[in-house]
Parts: sequence; C-alpha cells; structure tokens
Amino acid sequence: QVRLVESGGGLVQAAGSLRLSCAASGRLFIYYTYTVAWFRQAPGKEREFVARINHEGSNTYYADSVKDRFTISRDNTKNTVYLQMNNLKPDDTAIYYCAGVQRADYDSTYHANYDNWGQGTQVTVSS
Repeated sequence: QVRLVESGGGLVQAAGSLRLSCAASGRLFIYYTYTVAWFRQAPGKEREFVARINHEGSNTYYADSVKDRFTISRDNTKNTVYLQMNNLKPDDTAIYYCAGVQRADYDSTYHANYDNWGQGTQVTVSS
C-alpha cells in the first residue's frame, strides 16, 4: 500500500502564497507509477479538481480556476508532490487533498477515479 500525507496548509491573506506537500510512504515502487492529483472541497460544495501530474512529472494539467496561479510539481527522489499556490483568493479557501491512482499518465479530473487519498490540509485565505 501507499500512504499519502498532505502538509503545508494554513491561514494566508489574499494575494499571498502557500506551498502544499503530499508525501508518499509505503510501497514506493507502486507510487512511482502513480498519477497524483490535488482536489479541494469547500464547505457545502462538491470536491473539485485542482491539478494533476503524471508519474514522472513531465505532464501536468490544471483547472481553469487555478491556471497561471498554481503550479504542481513532483520530486520522486523525495517521494513528494507539491502544489505551489500564488496570488491566493478567498475563493481558494477549502480543504486540499492529494489523491493517487496507479496509472502512469492518467488524464481524469473526476475524483471517483482516484483511489488513494490523503487526510487533507486546510487552506484559508482571508480578504
């Protein structure tokens, strides 16, 4: 099994930045075949796709709402996926989850297609 643990959330003012981390442990030979995505869920709203990255970090995709503000990256030497969030807005307030699926270059943005989830980290952006 692969365990995913998020960190880096917190409270930030609008226009500020945060970097989230998603650290993997366990059967890392499985993790190295993962596509990893970030999703977020605000109170009363459905879970929303944010960004994804393929197994080797060469292919990324973003939701329109975060494009040009967020950057997803991956360091397989550290078994970690990052989400750099710049120019944060109050609408970015949510619990952020990383999720993985054992498919090397997966193109889904649907949360139900990812079967391994972290516990989430809270991001709060004040106006």
